[in-house]
Amino acid sequence: MIDTHAHLDPAEAPAVLARARAVGVERVVVVATTVTEAEEVLALAEAHDGVYACLGVHPHEAGSPGDLGELQRLLTHERAVAVGETGLDYFRDYAPRDAQRQLFQLELELATDTGKPVVIHTRAADHDTIAALRDFDGTVILHCFSSPSLLAPALERGWYVSFAGNVTYPKAPELREAAARVPGDRILAETDSPYLAPQPVRGKPNEPAYVVHTVTALAAARGEDASELGTRIDANATAAFGL
Repeated sequence: MIDTHAHLDPAEAPAVLARARAVGVERVVVVATTVTEAEEVLALAEAHDGVYACLGVHPHEAGSPGDLGELQRLLTHERAVAVGETGLDYFRDYAPRDAQRQLFQLELELATDTGKPVVIHTRAADHDTIAALRDFDGTVILHCFSSPSLLAPALERGWYVSFAGNVTYPKAPELREAAARVPGDRILAETDSPYLAPQPVRGKPNEPAYVVHTVTALAAARGEDASELGTRIDANATAAFGL
């Protein structure tokens, strides 16, 4: 099984990864949100088997994104498997929207130039996210899928749709309905740890081991066996990220 999106504290990573392996989560895609953090994430990927790096600048950081030339250099590393998370966040609006859109476009260009998939963060920005991706021909992964209105374009364009712990919450039936509609070869699961712990462990810091709860909820929503779905998601991640 795989956790396709996690944020890990380097000091805690060895213990966290050991707990994940103990429950069958053998692989983790660890995500950077700044250029500085990208170096730390790559170091984790180099140090631990089954750990891969997704490197990008989060839209919250668009006001001062750092050296994207350095990010491009880091993306050439063999353990760097994706660009992101990148996108638009109009809910928090921690950075000017014009700056977010500009950074998003630059990171899409990085994905094109490096041949890497792009991991998308989008919140309260569906229209502009779709517009930005209109001419992008690479692999798209919608991280922490939370907007049912994005499902139709995702299905039409063949994007991967990744569900996090919020799909397990009692008040999120619309996310489970969306999960039931995603083709079997396009569904992914993640923790987005340390955030969004699934319902059985809600209130605790999230970690990769808990992706098993999300897979269980997805399987129930889809009327599938959880073990078989976990295996299929692992295969989907292998294809999406080129692992």
